[in-house]
Amino acid sequence: MRWLVGWCGAEASAARDIQPLGAHLLWDGPDPLWAVGDWRPDEIRLVVAEGDTHLAVFGYCGATDSQLRRSLVAARAGALRQLTLWPGSYTAVARFGRRTVIPADLAGTRPVFHTGWAGGTAYATAALPLADLTEAQLDVPHLAAVLACPDSPEAVGDGTPYAGVSRVPPGHALMLREGGSRDTIDYEPTAPLVVAAPPLAGEDAIAGVRDALVEAVRTRLAAPRHADLTQEGGTAPGVGADLSGGSASATLALLAAGLPGMPGTIFGTGATQAGERLLAVTFNDLTGGGSSYAELERARVIGENPRLHHVVVTGGEEALPYSDLDSGPLTDEPGPSLVTAARHRHRLAAGSADHLIGNGARQVLDAHPARLADLLLDRRRRHLLRPVSALAKASSDGRGLLVPFTIYRAARRLARTPYPEGLTSAALQLRRPPEDLRTGALGASLAALAWCRPGPAARWLTGETLAQVSVRLEAAAARPHSGSSAGRPGVRQARAALARHAADHRVFEQATEVRHQRLHAPFYDNQVVRACQALPESLRVQPGARAQVLRAVLEGAGVRELPPGWGTASLPAPTDPVRTGLRANIGDLVDLFDAPLLADAGLIEARVVRKALRAATEGEPLPLDGLTELVATELWLRRLLTRRGSCWTTEGHHDPRAVTSGVGPLA
Repeated sequence: MRWLVGWCGAEASAARDIQPLGAHLLWDGPDPLWAVGDWRPDEIRLVVAEGDTHLAVFGYCGATDSQLRRSLVAARAGALRQLTLWPGSYTAVARFGRRTVIPADLAGTRPVFHTGWAGGTAYATAALPLADLTEAQLDVPHLAAVLACPDSPEAVGDGTPYAGVSRVPPGHALMLREGGSRDTIDYEPTAPLVVAAPPLAGEDAIAGVRDALVEAVRTRLAAPRHADLTQEGGTAPGVGADLSGGSASATLALLAAGLPGMPGTIFGTGATQAGERLLAVTFNDLTGGGSSYAELERARVIGENPRLHHVVVTGGEEALPYSDLDSGPLTDEPGPSLVTAARHRHRLAAGSADHLIGNGARQVLDAHPARLADLLLDRRRRHLLRPVSALAKASSDGRGLLVPFTIYRAARRLARTPYPEGLTSAALQLRRPPEDLRTGALGASLAALAWCRPGPAARWLTGETLAQVSVRLEAAAARPHSGSSAGRPGVRQARAALARHAADHRVFEQATEVRHQRLHAPFYDNQVVRACQALPESLRVQPGARAQVLRAVLEGAGVRELPPGWGTASLPAPTDPVRTGLRANIGDLVDLFDAPLLADAGLIEARVVRKALRAATEGEPLPLDGLTELVATELWLRRLLTRRGSCWTTEGHHDPRAVTSGVGPLA
């Protein structure tokens, strides 16, 4: 794992001798900055504008040094957004004398954390090192809020699993000043400015998405690659991509293969025979829950591209969810990827040193169901016809004639519900017994048509825990809100869902890390997120909008021949891999909750969760994603409490325990 850490305004007596383990000092003085972990040489750039104005860029940024220097000068004058406008995925740290500014990204895959320390503020791109520095205790109420209402910023707030360690919200920047003061500043335009700007036409907005994706992929291709294949566990050098047959990953693979230059790895006996081609990986799960036959066939057709080298990875029982839970690194936070880490590592191990994945496409391109309420607020009822009809067609509960009216009524109710009232309603819902499960596309859409809603794991939390979370929601509802601060329900819900999935993606990267490999998810890039946000709502809510946009992106990039059925929704797999993995590992899971730490913290009753696990293996329609979150959180707590060592050391003492224990963020 790689992270950066520094502080501003700390007392010299406390900060003189302490430093992170395995760190590389980038600038010293009273406000130092370190890079920690296996950063590649091309992943760290330092730029000096004038005098005491410095900029450090971590990750892959498509700007030249002169462009970064101009952005740094503009940021010094207060235009912080200029530091976030370049293609790629990166973290920028700007220092203006004794003032330091660190913007977080728009999605949340590159977060910034901070805590008070030694009279100043310590900051990092990982929360655990700051918890080590301050010897922070576990924040149990925060874990309760994440399990009860994961999509609700009002419940989760800016906290972390560590007491006193806070997260900078997506789209905000942390500003630190001499003397220990710190502020969190929103660097994106405010809502009234966005509304005042004329909306882009559909064609212009799609062209913006195309340009942003092309530049995002080009930035990864332009970066040098430094994979040492002589070490055990190394991946193939060059660039690769997932090729599942789905539209998002296939788009990235085709864009990378079609850009000028040499995209990937030499396959064959020499370049004269095979040339450099992009490694495209398809995961074929033989347990019945992976790619369908149609998806595999589409991947095979796309893989015949002469600039692609297509590899199919077969998964068996060892790649089931809930397998191999005893091994794995300690991630910065809990996340559902902990129960599927072995499955993803099996696939990614066949990838390249720089591997493109389509994560995030659904969150930035698809319309959150609550956007239907936004259309009603704009009096654009006719745009609801196609999405409502599609949901009615997908409904198989025998109420097809009533579905359009049911959806319209739920969207109208949300449009007419004030924001504080929506939070209060969610708080009351947490105190009631769980409602009947809503399954399928219709049930998910109806459940999402609310300002705030309980998460899938809430039904197994104790009543006291749910009551504590409901108090948080009621407190948020009691704070004064104006219409502009609350925002539109669809925009607000989509932003919250993106932040949650981006946080899960960050855990996914840490849990599935393969030696010498870098995962790239361009759909989470700032410029791609901004381009997707410019898509008209009337386009986003239409069925098949994501495939339509990505097809237009490929056509604009010169890719016009796609296999039949590309972009269509896949049929449900005959066997759910999550339920299959649950059945195969039910003994270990029941043992995991024999004396769980979650129960010791008062969040659950172990007996209730064990009963739910057994019921899920017998086919009872329980929310499996809720059980996954409980299992992942219990795993994370056990790894955290068995961890030994620290991320920090004193001068002259380099204790390696934190990096060799196998359960540290530096492992």
